Amino acid sequence: AIGANIVSMAAAAVHLSNRIFGSIAEQRVLFIGAGEMIELCAAHFAGCQPRQMTIANRSTERAARLVERFKASALRLDEVSGHLHEYDIVVSCTASPLPVLGLGAVERALKTRRHRPMVMVDLALPRDIEREVGALDDVFLYTLDDLGQIVDSGLESRQAAVLEAEGIIDHGVSHFLHWMEARSSVPTIRALRDAAERMRRHEIEHAGKRLLQGEDPARVLEALSHGLTNKLLHGPLQALNQAEGEERQTLAQFVARLYHLHPGE
Repeated sequence: AIGANIVSMAAAAVHLSNRIFGSIAEQRVLFIGAGEMIELCAAHFAGCQPRQMTIANRSTERAARLVERFKASALRLDEVSGHLHEYDIVVSCTASPLPVLGLGAVERALKTRRHRPMVMVDLALPRDIEREVGALDDVFLYTLDDLGQIVDSGLESRQAAVLEAEGIIDHGVSHFLHWMEARSSVPTIRALRDAAERMRRHEIEHAGKRLLQGEDPARVLEALSHGLTNKLLHGPLQALNQAEGEERQTLAQFVARLYHLHPGE
């Protein structure tokens, strides 16, 4: 389902971690850096309530704000190698010109972990994690390019879903108004078409926003169809409910004819 796709780098990091571990709730997460990207990632991971979150940064002053916000632990950058084995997920984004995590440090961590898997997300340019780390059997290393491809894929799928939703609405409205097309374009018919078009545009806009926010398209389209149906039927149902006696009977017959209904069958 396209609702599982990702539209941001931070959400992509969470998505990939969930795919590896099934749930982040029992995992320990280490964030290396204290910039905007790390803060965004930490916010996304915090929503999954991981077992532990730790912020490591060269400047403890900058890290302190994130530590307080996310109720996280703190590490100095020079302490990371000695504690790396404690973490299941590592997200790094610093401004360092050289890698902050080398192959040797990761190999030692894996040995201590008895080769339990690690997810490592490198969002830095240049890289924070040495390229060779990605060749280790127990490490799932994702770079900025990897996440960028996931984000692009998610956006393309959502755009396709919006077009699909528009097609469904167009078909429904066209079917509802098809019997009018053979008739003269009298003011009442034009007014009805205009009203239906306004309903169509409103439902498309609402569904499009929900799809772009990552909601399950099946639920969005279900809500879309209910919304359009309710709007199209509101007028006839209201008229029937308000009418009395002979007028109600006449309206009921007209509605049955309009919608090809056979109430007694």
